[in-house]
Amino acid sequence: MNPVNNVLSLFGLRLSKYKKEPLKLRNEIREAMEKCDRDFEQVKRNNRGFRVLKDFRYQGGEHPTFISNVHCDFAAYHLYKTKPSKVLDIGSWRLFIIGMLAHSDVTTIDFRKRESMLKNETIITCDARSLDLPDKSFDAVISLGAFTHFGLGRYGDEFDLDADVKAFNEMKRVLKPGGFLIFNTLIARSEPTILFNRCRVYNLELIRGFCNNLESVDEKFASHQTKKYCSFDEITSDPKYFDSYLGCWRKK
Repeated sequence: MNPVNNVLSLFGLRLSKYKKEPLKLRNEIREAMEKCDRDFEQVKRNNRGFRVLKDFRYQGGEHPTFISNVHCDFAAYHLYKTKPSKVLDIGSWRLFIIGMLAHSDVTTIDFRKRESMLKNETIITCDARSLDLPDKSFDAVISLGAFTHFGLGRYGDEFDLDADVKAFNEMKRVLKPGGFLIFNTLIARSEPTILFNRCRVYNLELIRGFCNNLESVDEKFASHQTKKYCSFDEITSDPKYFDSYLGCWRKK
């Protein structure tokens, strides 16, 4: 693997196969540094009483895009469309949960104890493999970027290679008939792979097997290179890498 990719892979990133005009980018940064030097002298002369220290940053160019944006967009679309009354979240990004809490009461699961400043969030400290919740109790269950990691020890959780299967079965158990399971996970067009202790990378057959007894509402795929939706044929077939599967399934 490219040594740069060894580092980037820790963050779920990799160098693209497609060149992104590195010379153009270097020129943009050089021009920005030169402009910063010129403007810095002007700021020092007209500092309005501020102490002035140079701390150069360059974040110009196109608006930044992250694969998590695609995940959150997908989930938000289906939440808006279905408008569930009782929502359970298991392991999603905190900022996405806060967005849901602006509109709904949300129950969240975390195996690590934490507190919320928001009164409409109910936090249950438990293991996703065995939810301390009754059957058929939620209109929607959300899990973004989570169960691929369960049981591998990355986050200090107990080692259990079947933790993903157990957690997924629990999500289905607490979902009401007619309720929606909205989730994303990692996928490649290859045999299922464990990148230990980081994550599991599934294939489509295995993901759909998790969803037995559920009805498919929407399935999409997203490229971690382009940070956009793509077709199934466009996702990676290299087991060392991965792209994203996004699914909305309805309990019969």
